[in-house]
Amino acid sequence: MSMISLELRDITKRFPGVLANDRISLSVPAGQVHALIGENGAGKSTLMSILFGLVRPDSGQVLLNGAERSFGSSHDAIRAGLGMVFQSFRLFAEHTVLENVVFGAEPRRGWLLDLPRARREVGEICRAFGFDLPLDARVDDLPVGVLQRVEIVKALYRRAEVLILDEPTAVLTPQEAQALFAVLRSLAAAGKSVIFITHKLDEVMAVADRVTVLRDGRVVATHDVACTSPREISAEMIGRQVELKQRQAARAPGEVVLSVTALRVTARDRTMVDGVSFRVRAGEIVGIAGVAGNGQEVLASALAGHTPVTGGAITLLGRDVTRAGNAARRAAGLRHIPEDRDRTGTAAHGDVVVNLGIGHHRQPPLLHAGLLRPRELRAHAERLIARFGIKAASPTIPVGALSGGNAQKLVVARELARPTGFLLAEQPTRGVDIGSIEAIHDELDAYRRQGGAILLVSSELTEIRNLCDRVVVMFEGRIMADLPADAVGDADLGLLMAGQSLLPAQPLPAAQPAVASQPLPPSQRLPPANRRGAES
Repeated sequence: MSMISLELRDITKRFPGVLANDRISLSVPAGQVHALIGENGAGKSTLMSILFGLVRPDSGQVLLNGAERSFGSSHDAIRAGLGMVFQSFRLFAEHTVLENVVFGAEPRRGWLLDLPRARREVGEICRAFGFDLPLDARVDDLPVGVLQRVEIVKALYRRAEVLILDEPTAVLTPQEAQALFAVLRSLAAAGKSVIFITHKLDEVMAVADRVTVLRDGRVVATHDVACTSPREISAEMIGRQVELKQRQAARAPGEVVLSVTALRVTARDRTMVDGVSFRVRAGEIVGIAGVAGNGQEVLASALAGHTPVTGGAITLLGRDVTRAGNAARRAAGLRHIPEDRDRTGTAAHGDVVVNLGIGHHRQPPLLHAGLLRPRELRAHAERLIARFGIKAASPTIPVGALSGGNAQKLVVARELARPTGFLLAEQPTRGVDIGSIEAIHDELDAYRRQGGAILLVSSELTEIRNLCDRVVVMFEGRIMADLPADAVGDADLGLLMAGQSLLPAQPLPAAQPAVASQPLPPSQRLPPANRRGAES
C-alpha cells in the first residue's frame, strides 16, 4: 500500500445540546506523528470517530492523498488504510490473543483458516515492534496493560498506513510508554501517518512532530513541537497555567485503617500475590508501584473483595474482612476507584444520575421509607457534576456517551463524595487532562487531610511521587521495598520495579493497639464476589 497523507477540512458535528466539533481542520503528512491534545470533552475522540467511519459529520471533508473520501463504517476506513486503537478495548473476552488480533482478517488456505500462518504473521509483528504477547492466553485473563498491546498489534496486523491512537499510554507503565514511542517513531520513519491523542504534555514533547490543540470543539492552535513548550500548550488547552505540585501530608499519620498480613492470592495455578504485608494509616497515602502484571491488579481485586485469597489476613477499620465480599467491605468503610472504569466502574447504559447514585442509594436523602427519591438523586448528581467539572450534555444521558475522561471523573466523584474511610484508588487519573488531574489530586489530598486513608495504585511515577507519603514496590507478586516517597528517585524506583533490590525494604511499623480486630457481624459476611460490573 502506498503512503497516505491525511487532511480534514472544516469538520463539524453536533449532538443534542453539544457542538462537539466546530469547523475543525488539520493535516497529517505521511511520515509524521501528529499529536491531538485538549481537555476532556474538547472533541478529540469525536473527531477521530468521524475519521474512522464510526460517526458521520454534519459537514466537512476527509481527504486521503488529496482525494475526498467518505467512510460509512470502520470497515471502509480499514480498507482505505486506516487503523484505530480505542480507549475502550474492543476485544472478545472469551477468545485468545491470537484470535482477537486476526478476527475479521484471518488468513485462509482454501476454505480453511490458516492458523499456523496467522500465528507466524502475528509473531513477526510482535518481534518487530517489541510486543511480548501470550498469543494463546484468553483476553479476559489478562491485565489492562497487556490488552492495550493487543489492540495496537491488531491495528498493525491490518497494515494500517494511518494509525490513530486514542490515549494509548493510559494503561502503560513509563517503560512501556517509552517503548511505544519508539514504535511510533519507527512507524513514521517507515512513511506511516500517526495521530496521537493524549492529555499528557510530556508525551507530546517526546514523540510528536506537530501538535494541534482543541478547546470546546475548536482548533485553538497548531504548532511544530520544536517551536512550542508545555507551558504554551497547557495555557491553550485550558486557558491558564497548570503545574502539578508535590503535596505534603497534613499531619502525622493516625491509626491503622488497613492492615494486610502475609496475603497470598492464587489464580490459574499461579501465585499472583505472595506473602504481601503492609499497612495504611489515617491521613496517609501509600502508593503501589510496579510494572503491569506483577500482582498489583490482583492485590487490588483481593482488597476490594472480588478475588478470594488463599492465605493471610485483611483488616479494615478494625474488622476482619478477609472472607467478606465487596458489599460487606463497602459497609465496613471501603471506597473504590477501579482500574477499568468501563468494565467495573460504571454501568455504561445507565445514565449519569444513576451512576453517580450507585452506593449512595441505600441511605437518606436518596432513600426514604425504602423508596428512592428521583428528585434527590438528580440533585445529588448535579452537585457532583458541578464540583468535579463533569462535562455532560444532560444528567440523563448514558454514561457510555461521555468522553473517557469525563467517565473517569464520574467514578472519582462518586467515591470521594462518601464519608472518609479507606479509599482504594486504582489509576484515578487515567485518561484525564492536566487540569482535571490537578483537580483530582486536590480532592485526594483533601480526603487525606480529613483523615481518610488511601492506597494508590498508579502506573504514573510522577503521580506517586507527588501524592504519596510511602511507596510500596511490587515485583512478581512480592514487595521489593516499602519506602518513604521522598527517599527514592525515579531511576531507583524503575530498577526496583524491574526486580533489582537496590535498597533494603523498611521494617513495618508496630501495630497500633488502639485498633482492635473485630469480625464483621454475621449479617454482613458474604462470600467473595467475582462478578464484573459497577460496584454497589
